[in-house]
Amino acid sequence: DTERYIRDDKFLKLFAIFAFATCGGYSGGLRLSVDCVNKTESNLSIDIAFAYPFRLHQVTFEVPTCEGKERQKLALTGDSSSSAEFFVTVAVFAFLYSLAATVVYIFFQNKYRENNRGPLIDFIVTVVFSFLWLVGSSAWAKGLSDVKVATDPKEVLLLMSACKQPSNKCMAVHSPVMSSLNTSVVFGFLNFILWAGNIWFVFKETGWHSSGQRYLSDPMEKHSGSYSHGGYNQDSYGSSGGYDQQASMGPSSDEFGQQSSAPASFTNQI
Repeated sequence: DTERYIRDDKFLKLFAIFAFATCGGYSGGLRLSVDCVNKTESNLSIDIAFAYPFRLHQVTFEVPTCEGKERQKLALTGDSSSSAEFFVTVAVFAFLYSLAATVVYIFFQNKYRENNRGPLIDFIVTVVFSFLWLVGSSAWAKGLSDVKVATDPKEVLLLMSACKQPSNKCMAVHSPVMSSLNTSVVFGFLNFILWAGNIWFVFKETGWHSSGQRYLSDPMEKHSGSYSHGGYNQDSYGSSGGYDQQASMGPSSDEFGQQSSAPASFTNQI
């Protein structure tokens, strides 16, 4: 059990690290170009950078208006900071708890099993983290979808007034790379599966599991005991009853002797 617990706990820590590292350490950007009719007003390299925690409404950038030297200040739309920060917070605390649980399970196993308090706390915390991983991963998946829409170059170009004029040419130079963010969502749901699957193994360490087994085994023992007791009485009854019945079916040897002497005396009289 100790080796299994340590092996599972390694996966818990490893997957938690991957989850918050791929999300919390992300930084990306996109590049746009605006080619005005008047080439001196053009800007062919408009860089827009954004990063965790994805407060996109605070990301500002300047673009040409293609109307002289005037420039337009814009900002991205949306704010996915709440779902991203919640996801990373769950991952960090899950990593810290699994690390602490490993230390306690290895070096303080006697204290862990004392009064069944350690396994019960471990079971409750495992259930809570399973629920938090499910909620956090689902919320961050929706938040990531919003980030992808807000940072889509086609959507950003629609914000520029210069791009609404057919004479100007607006295009995306490169789009943001979201592969690490997609990986974070995958690791989030993998963490949920791993923590939820670990609930059964932690439950087996609690007293609830052992008491449930005793509750199920007691009626079976009583049933088997009553059956064997009844079988013993039946055998004894059958042996005694069969003996009495055999004795009562025929006459005794004395009675049989008296009945056979009657004809002999009659013969003597004759």
